[in-house]
Amino acid sequence: MAPAEFPLTRERILAAAEAVIRRHGPAKATVVDVARALGVSHAAVYRHVATKAELRDLVVGRWVETIMPPLRAAVQAPGPAPLRLRRMFDTLIAAKRRRAAEDPELFAAYRQLAAETPSVAAVHVAELAALAAQVIRDGVDQGTFRPVDPESAGRAVLMATSRFHHPLHAAEWADPGLDAAFEEVWRLLMDGLAGRQGQDQ
Repeated sequence: MAPAEFPLTRERILAAAEAVIRRHGPAKATVVDVARALGVSHAAVYRHVATKAELRDLVVGRWVETIMPPLRAAVQAPGPAPLRLRRMFDTLIAAKRRRAAEDPELFAAYRQLAAETPSVAAVHVAELAALAAQVIRDGVDQGTFRPVDPESAGRAVLMATSRFHHPLHAAEWADPGLDAAFEEVWRLLMDGLAGRQGQDQ
């Protein structure tokens, strides 16, 4: 049993799971391995996490959530829609690159775990697309963007920029020409969203 001064909580379990992943890789992200790392019985962990699959979902969800507050803030900030949309994607790209550069082993482990937990990845992608759609909707309302379906356009922008932020493309992020490529893609996207009205913006 965990010491009374350190009660066993879901947050402690997830922190221990991350430490286990960092040391031993994603294959060790099991309830038994995490319980061993915490010095408790696996039954104690099972009172907080029902299955290994749930543990992995929670670990990936915790990791994903750490990058979301700045993105939500960028979307909610005042300013013209094109600037807010660009700030959102700059923030997303910077966060993913920073994770990959600062802790490549853990980043690779999370990339593998995310592939094994498609429901969590789908929720993450859905929120990113919804945030983009929110800004695009504001742009349409302001007349900055031409009339488009915000949800479809948000998904399209996310998909068109996936090379620059999707973990599957992490090996490409060291390409010295990547930033220039992103500028070209972004210019095309903004031209498409703005239409003739926004060609000179």
